[in-house]
Amino acid sequence: MNSERIAELRAKAALFDQKALQWFRSVPLRARILLGLFFLAAVLMAIHTALTAKDASLHLKLQHDFRSAQLSVWVDDDLAFAGKITGATKKKFGLIPTDAQQGSFSQIIAVRSGRRNIRVRTQPEDAAPQEDSITADFASNVERDLSVSARKNGLALSWQGTGSAPVETASSFSWLSRYASSLFLTITGSIMSALAGYAIRELPARLRSTPDSTPKL
Repeated sequence: MNSERIAELRAKAALFDQKALQWFRSVPLRARILLGLFFLAAVLMAIHTALTAKDASLHLKLQHDFRSAQLSVWVDDDLAFAGKITGATKKKFGLIPTDAQQGSFSQIIAVRSGRRNIRVRTQPEDAAPQEDSITADFASNVERDLSVSARKNGLALSWQGTGSAPVETASSFSWLSRYASSLFLTITGSIMSALAGYAIRELPARLRSTPDSTPKL
């Protein structure tokens, strides 16, 4: 690109900036404030969306010996799945029915990337409820497999495809992201409420002023 072309583009950009500045100055102060609040609300909603985006997944693989049970899964204390699991009569040598039950269940749950605490609870019809939790890091756009063994005498959780045991500690970043998300929603809701209140107050006055401005014949 030659120097003349560059100079022409700069001149057009300067002219555009000048016209934009003139237009902005011609806009009433109240309209500028409204535009600024709308822009701020849009930015806050974008930040909230980025914080709460579920860009990873948890693949739950459950083996159990229940005839029927309720299964619940929490991710960072937020209920992510709840449903019923059932089993079938276990057969000896594949032919002879026994009194034992067996069943399997698989579910993929969307989660946010970062350190997450997974809590699993089973509540069988004929046994005491069992609950356990485990923590691990989730990378963006990556699926992690969690193996769950649910028996009447206990519940065991273990990660598959990982070389080291996850450290089961509380996630300060998870707490911070939830707090920031709630704060952004509160601020955005307040801004939108203020805008709605302003519109309700100003709109009737605008509508009343319209007939008065019409020239009388």
